[in-house]
Amino acid sequence: MVLWVFGYGSLVWNPGFDFDERVIGFIRDYRRVFDLACFDHRGTPQNPARTLTLEPKEGSICWGVAYCIHGGSERERAVLECLERRECEYDGKTIVDFYKDKDSIEPTLTGVLVFTSTLDKLLNKYYLGPAPLEEMASQIATASGPCGNNRDYLFRLENALFEIGHEDDMVIELANEVRNILGKKVRKGKKKQAVRPTTHLPFLSFISGVQVHPLADAAVATDSYEENGKIGMVKGESHGNSRAKKTSNLD
Repeated sequence: MVLWVFGYGSLVWNPGFDFDERVIGFIRDYRRVFDLACFDHRGTPQNPARTLTLEPKEGSICWGVAYCIHGGSERERAVLECLERRECEYDGKTIVDFYKDKDSIEPTLTGVLVFTSTLDKLLNKYYLGPAPLEEMASQIATASGPCGNNRDYLFRLENALFEIGHEDDMVIELANEVRNILGKKVRKGKKKQAVRPTTHLPFLSFISGVQVHPLADAAVATDSYEENGKIGMVKGESHGNSRAKKTSNLD
């Protein structure tokens, strides 16, 4: 049995659960938007943080990371329970196709789980909706909560997307506007050179309802995490016989 989860926000740099494989890629017809409120992690009810959700948009692609968890239903259930507690602002789970190659018609993976939101203020108390750039930046620059401040969430996302080689122009623009408010140096977008992989991930053709297609360029990925104020590195193994572990403080 196997579970695949797609991360497009803090899951990119800090999944917070044990995983067996980590694959960089994208989903189609969605884009990131900072339209979701966070009241208890990086904001408060009086001054909510702005965090990410997905907005359907035909023709868009959203880069991120797919995580594989296998080892039986109990392990999958434990990961899902962890994610549901962490992603409590998200009221939906959507099944999507996952791609590695922009020119490919066929997805690399099907049946991949991603946390999404109802984009309606009347139906979802966490949905803030869109706002002008300056207003969003001002909110992000000032919001903070038990897990830290909102601006660090944004800056970490910006850096994480740079590290996987797929920056998001919207994220860079918003981060630079926050820097303007804070009086910090503006960062210029610069594409990271892709590294040609030397290994390939082994896949079974069909496991537990998830259709898996061969990965043409599956790289072993490395990610950082924070634990007790120290920075560490975690490597996602390309084989299931060695698990990568992530420790997390939610974001």
